Amino acid sequence: MSEQVQADAQSEEYPSEPYAWYVMVVLVIAYAFSYIDRTILTLLVEPIRTSLQISDTEISLLHGLAFAIFYTLLGMPIGWLADRGNRVRIISVAVYLWSFATAACGLANSFVHMFLARIAVGVGEAALSPSAYSLVPDYFRPEKLARAFSFYNAGLFIGSGLALVIGGAIIEVTPALDLPVVGHLEPWQVTFMYVGLPGLLIGLWVMTLREPKRLGATANETGTASLGSHVSRAFNYIMSRPKAYLYHFFGFALYAFIWTGTSAWIPTHFIRNFGMSPGEVGGTYGLIVVVFGLIGVTAGGMLAGHWRKHGKADAEIRTGIVGVLFTLPFGVLAPLTSNPTLAIVGFAGLTFFASFPWGAATAALQIITPNRLRAIVSAMFLFLVNLAGIGLAPTVIALITDVGFGYDEAVRYSLSIAVGVVAPISAFLLWRCVEPYRVEAERIAAQTASQR
Repeated sequence: MSEQVQADAQSEEYPSEPYAWYVMVVLVIAYAFSYIDRTILTLLVEPIRTSLQISDTEISLLHGLAFAIFYTLLGMPIGWLADRGNRVRIISVAVYLWSFATAACGLANSFVHMFLARIAVGVGEAALSPSAYSLVPDYFRPEKLARAFSFYNAGLFIGSGLALVIGGAIIEVTPALDLPVVGHLEPWQVTFMYVGLPGLLIGLWVMTLREPKRLGATANETGTASLGSHVSRAFNYIMSRPKAYLYHFFGFALYAFIWTGTSAWIPTHFIRNFGMSPGEVGGTYGLIVVVFGLIGVTAGGMLAGHWRKHGKADAEIRTGIVGVLFTLPFGVLAPLTSNPTLAIVGFAGLTFFASFPWGAATAALQIITPNRLRAIVSAMFLFLVNLAGIGLAPTVIALITDVGFGYDEAVRYSLSIAVGVVAPISAFLLWRCVEPYRVEAERIAAQTASQR
């Protein structure tokens, strides 16, 4: 009996649904805090540039490469740990680490110090999603996964938006501080301290959750394989059905390039081209991210669930195609408008459709992946998603601005060009994914049905 079949056969062993949704609330809050801590920097570009005397490209390295290096590289080892160990404990330790590291960003007085602190943030946050991706399918039945993962991914947009809203409010009212031992802190440094330290309470909260039974794990798969053999097994599983996985991986990685790259520079675009203050940007664009991100990721999960309920085995991939096709016009046109009201409307549309597929994209992998491979396969997926989105996108857009145009206000054109080039490629790859994914999903569904 396959692992997927066993998971279905043991459906009565799922935890109670109210407790499952309670766990999701805690995970969403942790995920939101992770995004507050990682994205607060986008609102603080100008004061950090002034204090540390660095360029847009160096800022992009702090936002992207410094964070992404270990976030991506450690994903697979942590996925291995999550497939064999206590996922709740791993998440709790991770929350402590990235919270301390975010506060440490507030003590940085040079590019190198900030770079190292951002690496530490990435190390901590690398553990969250692979562990959560493995955890959630042991709480929810397959037909509810897209909705559950849409709810989880809402934390991304809650955190990104609140980082702007809270960060903007803090930096507007927080004076520079002179503290014993620490010394002088600029308002942007105090902001990092304020948003980082509360995460320690979230770490304590996560620790109170119960680790669920692994449903569908066979008796001889107790998670004792070495990292190398576990990665090899996952790689072989993927390559035995490469089109279903690789088109998914690369299609959604480029989708992430669009969202992460634009969201990293849109606040700076408002500041440079419309003369808005960080507080104004935080209150305006931050609210857009929270509201339209939540609506978008929820709508995408509902659409995928609707299609799956009506027999569409490729529902999750279809959802991604719809999202990226609508992302294209909003992402190209919104940065080019010279009217701030129209720009806000355009970026609201971009946020809605950029958030649209992520519950479905996450659920898709869990549907076609065995239990003991979920975290490591998710880590491989996140490696590509974050390499493209966090590691490359902010720097590519900064290089277009610095090298291609040579003046700060041209960030608007860099944003438009990036979306115009990347979105069609993402749509093409997801379109190529539809048939092989459907074949794999239908094979698993038929196999499950035959064993009932």
